Amino acid sequence: MIRRAVGKTLGFVGYTIQYGCIAHCAFEYIGELVTCSGPSMQPTITNYDVVFSERLSRHFYRIEKGDIVIAKSPSDPKMNICKRVIGLEGDKVCTSSPSDIFKTHTYVPKGHVWLEGDNLKNSTDSRSYGPVPYALIRGRVCFKLWPLEKCGSLQESPNGRILRMSQCFYTGVYYKQYILKKNIYLFLS
Repeated sequence: MIRRAVGKTLGFVGYTIQYGCIAHCAFEYIGELVTCSGPSMQPTITNYDVVFSERLSRHFYRIEKGDIVIAKSPSDPKMNICKRVIGLEGDKVCTSSPSDIFKTHTYVPKGHVWLEGDNLKNSTDSRSYGPVPYALIRGRVCFKLWPLEKCGSLQESPNGRILRMSQCFYTGVYYKQYILKKNIYLFLS
């Protein structure tokens, strides 16, 4: 009788460890559900919205401008942040607030991204702590699950701070591309 009880207990422990390993791999390499809090991503993501964050884009370096990502906070590693990617390595980004008269710019260094919240007036982001190392990105938010009436894919940036090449030509600013060691740098001409 004791042998049977020990056998059942060990079997249960074995199954628990197996399912725990499967769950860990799924959350680490596939994706996870995240509950967001704070005003920095309003109106796109509000308090207590539940989103799905997939991890494959991070592993395959497929994060693009305009993507919303979950990342470790550079100022507090125990906390995760939810922000939009404004610039990738080599991009020129505006570091000043929209209300500033004189605009300042910087280039995103290699291996970093520039993150900003959609609510520019109430967001602590790369404008405060600088470019974020790519290694701190945990996943890309691809779908809002809760509240049900807003379930679906996420909208574009409401503040228009993401410049793509087609928009640059549209605004009349001409850029030249210089390819140097497989990196593309944009220079004003």
